[in-house]
This record gives sequence, structure tokens and C-alpha cells, in this order.
Amino acid sequence: MADEFRTTEVGDRYAQALFDLAEETGALDAVRADLKSLRAAHGESADLRRLLTSPVLKAEDVSRGLLAIADKARFNGTTRNFLGLLAQNGRARDLMGVIVGFERLYAKKTGVVAAEVVSAQPLSTTQLTHVRSALLKALGKAPELTARVDPSILGGLKVKVGSKLFDASLKTKLDQMKFALKRA
Repeated sequence: MADEFRTTEVGDRYAQALFDLAEETGALDAVRADLKSLRAAHGESADLRRLLTSPVLKAEDVSRGLLAIADKARFNGTTRNFLGLLAQNGRARDLMGVIVGFERLYAKKTGVVAAEVVSAQPLSTTQLTHVRSALLKALGKAPELTARVDPSILGGLKVKVGSKLFDASLKTKLDQMKFALKRA
């Protein structure tokens, strides 16, 4: 998946620090909402991705950029301060890993089951309802569903719940068929 992120040791440490601070300040849900917005923006904005990963930008410039984003989006003060600190420490490239780590900590604390559904084209409300009810049956609890479009999968769906991935995409099926034909 194009938007699949993994945590790192550094990302996990920062995620834990942010989670603890957000919990202490009573801003857990606000910080979570801010991080969800950042994750969505990361998927949509090449400029944000460059800001986070460019080796030529100085930490102060990255910090100014992230703080400007936080101010424009009216992020919670805890989130805003954290973004500034992350950039100042030269760790802006770890932001997506921090978000994944934060989500994992949030799910563990609250019992929320997060699921990401990836399709080649936007799913209708009815289709999302069917996916949600199928996941409810499989998981035993209602998932918090995030839908994303990735035309490269050609068709079908990819559903990720936690670390488990159900891949029924046309691209994967074609790749498997191509591999099987090569072996024959």
C-alpha cells in the first residue's frame, strides 16, 4: 500500500511521549483528531511529504512549516508543540511512524478497532456499510473505518485491521497468476 507506514523505535518513543502528554493534559481525543488530519494531509500533499523528508531543509524551516500547518488547521496546543519539538530534533521524517504508534496506543487504551479499506475507486456509502458490517461480524466489535483510494490496486479491496492485511485486490491476484504461470 502506498500509504502504509511502520513504526520505528524512535517513532514509538515519540508516540509514547505524545500519548502520555496528551493523556495528562486531557487532550487525547483532540491530539488524535489532529494526527488523523495530518495523516490524511500527508497522503494528499506532495508538499507536506517533501517538508517532512527533504534532506536540504534545515530543522528550523521544517519546524516553521509544521507550526504554520498546525496554526492554520487550529491544532490543539499539545499537538502544535509536539510538531515543533519533533522538527527541532530533526525527527520530522518519523512523523508518520509516530502517528501509527499513537493510534496503536490509543486503540489499546480505548478498545477501538481501527480498519483501513483501500479500493481502486471511491466506495459508496452502501458499500462502506457492507464492509463495516462484515468486519463487525468478523471482529465482534464495530470498527472505526478509514477508506482510501489507490488506483494502482486496479480493483477489489485491501482491508487492514491492526497488523493483519486481507488483500483481495485485482493487482495481487494478477501478480499471483503471473508467478504461477512462470513456475509452470
